[in-house]
Amino acid sequence: MRLIIGNMIFSTWSLRPWLVLRKAGLDPELVEVPLYGEGWKARLLELSPTGKVPLLEVDGQLIPDSLAISLWCADRHPDKGLWPADPAARAQAFAVTCEMHSGFTALRTEGSMGMDAHSVLHTMFGPDRAPPPSSPSVAADVRRLVEIFREQRARFGASGPYLFGDWSIADAFFTPVATRIRHYQIDLAAHGDDGTAAAYCATLLADPLVQAWKARAGVI
Repeated sequence: MRLIIGNMIFSTWSLRPWLVLRKAGLDPELVEVPLYGEGWKARLLELSPTGKVPLLEVDGQLIPDSLAISLWCADRHPDKGLWPADPAARAQAFAVTCEMHSGFTALRTEGSMGMDAHSVLHTMFGPDRAPPPSSPSVAADVRRLVEIFREQRARFGASGPYLFGDWSIADAFFTPVATRIRHYQIDLAAHGDDGTAAAYCATLLADPLVQAWKARAGVI
């Protein structure tokens, strides 16, 4: 099993399925393809038919896209509890994961992970800081994130510190958001947080697997 990924330090889409696979007890070989720079696209096309990462190679098949990989993993390992057991919670976990996968365009664009280690990066985990994105569209995205975090934690979070209590695929998809919030030092209280969203983000960033990814990426 191989997971083809982009630069560990800022490829948020690569982090998501790796977390899911590791939570399922799988340990794929990581093939890191540096994004940007000379020859990167040709190198990636040699490995990935879509020309994108992440891409899982397993059992003779290629599975592109972070959500597709996560769904494959949950289907293959139903005993690992990658989705909430409660049907109502599971439906909400599906919904917010898909919303994260396809939405929050302003935050993604204006709060880019970037490529320059001396300016925006170490954006996912590093010590450098950039001014927080401040457009109305980004503010709307952050308010929606706070709304999701507060609502789901209130409804389904009694059994643990994650969005639906126990860890689920939804948490993998929101982990890179937590890194953006920390990097740009976004004031969640100014976007409607009562402390719930901030505590949830802190939980995501403290996860031992997130710390392992951070260490492997070479970020202190």
